[in-house]
Amino acid sequence: MIQNRIREFRARHDMKQEELARLVGVRRETIGNLEKGKYNPSLVLAWNIAKVFGVSIEEIFTVTE
Repeated sequence: MIQNRIREFRARHDMKQEELARLVGVRRETIGNLEKGKYNPSLVLAWNIAKVFGVSIEEIFTVTE
């Protein structure tokens, strides 16, 4: 399972789901589903989200067993 800290990073940057979605080229619902753990991102999407926040992918996404 992939866990993420997207909501935490959005809060740090005072960013709404809609804004992040626009910046990475997906729908707002996709960001919501990622935050709820209902959807695992592609590598490209994970990379783009990390790039928006200026951090490595590993700082936002972790894999658990």
